[in-house]
Amino acid sequence: MYDVIIIGAGAAGMMAAGTAAQNGKKVLVIEKMEKAGRKIRITGKGRCNLTNARPPEEFAEQVRTNADFFATAFAEFNNRATIRFFERRGLKLDFERGDRVFPHSGKAWDVANTLEEWCRDNGVEFWFHTRVTGLMTLGGKIFGVRYMNRRGFERKEEAARVIVATGGVSYPATGSTGDGYTFASEAGHDIEPLRPSLTPLVSPHPQLRELHKLLLRNIRATLFIDGEAVREEFGEIGFSERGIEGAVALRMSRDAVDALIDGRRVKLSLDLKPALTIEILQERIRREIAEMPEEEFFAELLRKLLPKPLVMPVCKELVIQSKTYVKKIGDKEIDRLIALLKGFVLPISDYAPFEYAVVTAGGVRCDEVNRYTMESLKVKGLYFAGEVLDLDANTGGYNLQIAFSTGRLAGQLKQ
Repeated sequence: MYDVIIIGAGAAGMMAAGTAAQNGKKVLVIEKMEKAGRKIRITGKGRCNLTNARPPEEFAEQVRTNADFFATAFAEFNNRATIRFFERRGLKLDFERGDRVFPHSGKAWDVANTLEEWCRDNGVEFWFHTRVTGLMTLGGKIFGVRYMNRRGFERKEEAARVIVATGGVSYPATGSTGDGYTFASEAGHDIEPLRPSLTPLVSPHPQLRELHKLLLRNIRATLFIDGEAVREEFGEIGFSERGIEGAVALRMSRDAVDALIDGRRVKLSLDLKPALTIEILQERIRREIAEMPEEEFFAELLRKLLPKPLVMPVCKELVIQSKTYVKKIGDKEIDRLIALLKGFVLPISDYAPFEYAVVTAGGVRCDEVNRYTMESLKVKGLYFAGEVLDLDANTGGYNLQIAFSTGRLAGQLKQ
């Protein structure tokens, strides 16, 4: 009989497993996929931004939901502890722009392999291709799990403690299909409504298709909800078949998704020239026009101001033919151009589904979990860790840190 069964071999599950095993517990990890850390292996475009090195008070500002609840786990095992953990196990790390931390190798699987090797070195047993189908409880206590083995037979395994670390429903191909919410609900827990977070935003703007694969750097973006500016970000915006993405759009998506679900009007305004004032832009555009031959086209003026993929969309937005001679561009047209450069508006009508979301917002209600132990307040011996909880943060390594911190605390099996 095992001391603890952990459902899910992701970041939170492996951190919990290794911690419990290091403390002398007999640990079993049950994972329905064929290997551990499937989601870790694809994060950060295959590079894995495993944490963020910002000071604790700045780190806390990036946690979007239930930050006070998370503060206890973070105090026990913070970002500095995570960095030391991996470095002491031989994983060299690089610190990049925005204090993001990556493996020096640039390979996300090195992070997953380091965690798995640590678990195995401490005696953790893994069962892969095995799907937990339910929790076994009696009299308000956990006593094991039911599972389906790889041959399709349902079996039972007993343990006095079970940690649910099944992840959310984002990137379901990695095995995150929401099983943990079902287990929690059946155990009497309430689930905060699930929605994608850090997900591309969808716009019906007629010119958006022409911006496919364009990446804009050093852009200031403002999110408007019902006409009111609610959030401003600076950085990268990208465009793909999934929608508007890049770090700026993903960070704003949390507020945008909530507003869209509530039926509110959402739009994104991009300042394409945030370093330049209106006066400086006027001076520059007039100078560019003065230096251009009179037979030069308006499109050539735009090419001096914008990336090529934006030229035709801007022409269409301004309703100015690309082959209009620059000599015909007067003060009225210049003012309209500047207004567009300082506020290219993209109405937001939808958001990309969970398949493209980095994390899941919503989950097991944190007020039904003991913040000092991660144990359920409803079922003795039942613990939760990672994305299955109603915890999410901005992009930049913060969400993996949530998994490591809550997994570490859950693995201590405090009661």
